[in-house]
Amino acid sequence: MKTLVFATNNKHKLDEVQKITSGLVNIVSLEDIGCHDDIPETSDTLEGNALQKARYIKEYYGFDCFADDTGLEVEALNNAPGVYSARYAGPGHDSEANMNKLLQEMNNMENRKACFRTVIALLLNGQEYLFEGIVNGQI
Repeated sequence: MKTLVFATNNKHKLDEVQKITSGLVNIVSLEDIGCHDDIPETSDTLEGNALQKARYIKEYYGFDCFADDTGLEVEALNNAPGVYSARYAGPGHDSEANMNKLLQEMNNMENRKACFRTVIALLLNGQEYLFEGIVNGQI
């Protein structure tokens, strides 16, 4: 059975993917391969960050891998916070502060359209693939 590394430290996401792929592919975590590195996410796009994480695992650990990056895109804010969603209010990854900043910036805006956009980068058998999913909604 093929083994793929899921470049995440989110145990809930890992469990979900393992259940979905059970019997088809063996999904292992960063911890399972001994990766305790702080993998850089320095791109200004979701695609770039997902590829950066997957390429890091392939380069330094030698495993085929997939990685994701997700952002909240608010139409009235020119798709911000986007790739900066997790650190929108600062470097601390404070979700409460991020939500408060977003709501403050949207104060009195009529256009409330937004979406969550996720990009998955898959490195498999020497090839790179990108997949995208979008969930539309309103703030």
